[in-house]
Amino acid sequence: MKNCEYQQIDPQALPTPTPTPPPHHGKDTEKKKEPRRPRRKWEVFPGKNRFYCDGRIIVARQSGVLPLTLGLILVTSGLFFIFDCPFLVKHLTSCIPVIGGVLFVFVLITLLQTSFTDPGILPRATPDEAADIEKQIDNTGNTSYRPPPRTKEVLINQQVVKLKYCFTCKMFRPPRTSHCSLCDNCVERFDHHCPWVGNCVGKRNYRFFYTFIVSLSFLTAFIFGCVTTHLALRAQGGKGLVFALQESPGRYPLVICFFSVWSILGLSGFHTYLVASNLTTNEDIKGSWSGKSGEDVTNPYSQKNIFINCCSVLCVPMPPSLIDRRGFLPTDESAQTGSADIELPTLAAKSEINVVGSPFALQKSPSPVETSLPAVVPTQHLSAACC
Repeated sequence: MKNCEYQQIDPQALPTPTPTPPPHHGKDTEKKKEPRRPRRKWEVFPGKNRFYCDGRIIVARQSGVLPLTLGLILVTSGLFFIFDCPFLVKHLTSCIPVIGGVLFVFVLITLLQTSFTDPGILPRATPDEAADIEKQIDNTGNTSYRPPPRTKEVLINQQVVKLKYCFTCKMFRPPRTSHCSLCDNCVERFDHHCPWVGNCVGKRNYRFFYTFIVSLSFLTAFIFGCVTTHLALRAQGGKGLVFALQESPGRYPLVICFFSVWSILGLSGFHTYLVASNLTTNEDIKGSWSGKSGEDVTNPYSQKNIFINCCSVLCVPMPPSLIDRRGFLPTDESAQTGSADIELPTLAAKSEINVVGSPFALQKSPSPVETSLPAVVPTQHLSAACC
């Protein structure tokens, strides 16, 4: 057997290993990790709206026609004040620019209010709310997915009203609510999407829209009448109307007003009829209460009185915005979502839409649920709560 020799090693004679320093990543590792900036809900809003001034102003994404509307109003009024008002003040009265200025300011204010106000957007259901609705619909224990029913019937003033399920917002839409495809939101008392104001027209900004088109009708008719008077006074000198048109720059606002006053007056008259009947443009176009389908139906929101209908549409208190766009996200959600969209807000905010004994709540029974008027609003006018 071959002999093996072993040599004893003194541990103290071994070199002492030096610890390896951790890799240096710059100054960021020396500083403490800075806390995340709290994020506001408008930064992750799931719709297609745009927000400005830290969420204070909301407009539709397709708002390119709004500058054209502002431009036409500013150019027409500017030409009137520069070229027509001095002549009319000299030959008629100094009240003309005052009246025109008041109408002009009122038109601008109501236009901006219509464009930059939340029209009544309903918050989308959270994943927990959507799952709860599906559980109530399918309580048989079947694990296979079954889409919820598309409609649900409720009774309002003894009139059957169908509530449709929105697969985008994951909820049954309250009465008179519709989903705008351009803004990708469900809007309460949806009237229409108006490209001229760059926003949807709904429950919270319809009064501003109505006062805008009515005041614009008065302004356009006032400018048209004043410019016509200006040209008629110039033509009295014996030179004729053609020479007055060539000599006066007032012909430019005359042309603009001539082609726009008829459409604006017609639009104002149409919406005056809608206000007096407590209807929306969407309902009128679809013929929801006109009986076109052969059914004996009446408008359940009309109070059968023009004055009460006008007050219920234009004079009720402004309802609060439900989307809480300037609210802050919880710290954990703000850190997890990043740039991803989330469903806003929670069930507590959406509960403001429903009333005690609300017909909007999901029921297992397919039979209509009757709503008593005193339980809805103190004034016993259902339209004040649903329109």
